[in-house]
Amino acid sequence: MELEQAAAQLEALGNATRLNIYRILVRAGAEGLPVGSVQEKLGIPASTLSHHCKRLVETGLVSQERQATTLICRAEYPAMLALLGYLADECCVDGSCPPGVAKMLVRGKA
Repeated sequence: MELEQAAAQLEALGNATRLNIYRILVRAGAEGLPVGSVQEKLGIPASTLSHHCKRLVETGLVSQERQATTLICRAEYPAMLALLGYLADECCVDGSCPPGVAKMLVRGKA
């Protein structure tokens, strides 16, 4: 992953509404959720949801698929794992890790 891609994804997730949308989609699993379900869970206007979903799609964190008249949103798990890996790859490279951090990183990669 490139620095610019990671920065764009982190910027997108830096908005509380987008982070909420993303967490809902991550919890939904590979099937994703219809946008109407996401809207119900958040209680936000459709136009607001559309705006935030567009940004998440642009950064590659979310994909959308039309199924007949329903728009399905899905978290892109490979993108999530790539971002997490990018953040963790150089953890403590130039120094010693705080207690427990190295163990958590190894467990997370297993």
